[in-house]
Amino acid sequence: MEDNRLTIKRWAEEDRPREKLLLKGKAALSDAELIAILIGSGNKDQTAVELSQHILKSCGNNLANLARLSIQDLQKFKGIGEAKAITIAAALEIGRRRKETEPEQRTKITSSKDAFHLLNENMMDLNHEEFWIIFLKRNNEVIKKEMLSRGGMSGTVVDAKIIYKRALEEAASGLILAHNHPSGNLKPSQEDITLTKKLKDAGKSLDISVLDHLILTDADYFSFADQGLL
Repeated sequence: MEDNRLTIKRWAEEDRPREKLLLKGKAALSDAELIAILIGSGNKDQTAVELSQHILKSCGNNLANLARLSIQDLQKFKGIGEAKAITIAAALEIGRRRKETEPEQRTKITSSKDAFHLLNENMMDLNHEEFWIIFLKRNNEVIKKEMLSRGGMSGTVVDAKIIYKRALEEAASGLILAHNHPSGNLKPSQEDITLTKKLKDAGKSLDISVLDHLILTDADYFSFADQGLL
């Protein structure tokens, strides 16, 4: 029996993702159409666009959720082999890195929101915990931000000696501590509270102030300073 299924090659030229991009520009394409260009083809039951729509739907039509999928997760979709899965993952990582390398508009931290925006580009889409520090001058101008440790799903080890060694090397007067909760739970644990007090006390003799400790998720944060916990 003849397969009358409408494949991408048989679509009107202006409706094919590649041709649509050339004719109307990249902004005219949906997320699914952009992913379809990446994967090139679908499977025997779905066009590349339909397969891409299916993948996105499974992620709540959210590219941040898609970025969380591993190569193995992507390969669970019919028609997505290792090469296509790697292509999708690489494209999403390029997008994340582009955001990371955009010029920072703020050189001073004036609020917890400033610190969140400075760190979020580095800590979004993570399935493990990372601990970061923002080193500040006395006027709260950013010297640099740096990842101090990386852990698993439930925690990461933080060494006060390493933190203050780096702070002295950078001639920092203030620190903002930050770590992410991959679970999405913003509530600080007792370990988070104890660590914050320990690090704040350790800096007093060195005249280095811990100004805040942020707990980050992809879209929100908890500030120890804003909540009066410092």
